[in-house]
This record gives sequence, structure tokens and C-alpha cells, in this order.
Amino acid sequence: MATPARQQFLDLKAQHPDALLLFRMGDFYETFDEDAEVAARVLGIALTSRPMGGDGARIPLAGIPYHQLDRYLDTLVAAGYRVAIGEQVSLPPSRGGAAGLVERRITRVVTPGTVDDGELLAGPGHNWLAAAARDASTPPGEAER
Repeated sequence: MATPARQQFLDLKAQHPDALLLFRMGDFYETFDEDAEVAARVLGIALTSRPMGGDGARIPLAGIPYHQLDRYLDTLVAAGYRVAIGEQVSLPPSRGGAAGLVERRITRVVTPGTVDDGELLAGPGHNWLAAAARDASTPPGEAER
């Protein structure tokens, strides 16, 4: 059985299984399991572990300070990874929030093809963006004719 925070991580990870999940825990973004192993290797950060299994099982962990997110996000995106950001969307009890688990949600998913932050765009070369949309007034299937 997993701890509540572990289960929350697993639930968010299930929403974006192909992305590396950075899970905000206080002043750090932490990642676990295989994501932690990838983050440690790609970012050159320490791989450690934390007891997060209900039975005290230790889970691989790698983390970065929250104020360094853009720096590390840039490295992950440049290496070709999809990154999901799991933010705290409620206050912890220590800061006036309700007792219990801090609520977290995926607030953005960043990929090499969806970077829109000027700080993360590669320069000085071109950064291409393409979009396609179907005319809402055209019934589905008619556009192919």
C-alpha cells in the first residue's frame, strides 16, 4: 500500500505516462521511480530514495529546488523529454491550508514541440511552430471532398 503522497504521484503519472513528472513537494520538484533515474542521469543530480510505500519500501527519488525549475526544464526538453509539471494547488497546513494532503494537479506539459516560454526557446536559430484547425462550420468528413 502506498502513502497518500505516493498515490497522488501515481495518479498524476497515470494521466501522462509518457512524460517525466516533476511533482512539487514544498520547496522542491521531486520525481520518483524510473523518472527519478532518468532525471538523475540527464540532469546530473543525485539519485536517492525515500520510504513511500505503505510497508516502508524505499522508492527512487531525484529532486530539484523549485526556483531552479526553468534551468532543469530546459535541459530535459533539450534532451527530447516530455515533462509534466505537478503543482501544489492548495496550501499546506503549515501555511494556513486545510489539514490533510496538499492537492496537486498537472498544470502544464512541456515538450520540445510545445515550448512557448522565451527563456526555454532555442536560439539564435529558428524555432518553428505549426498549428492545424478544422473549420467548425464544415461538417466532419466534408473537408476531405
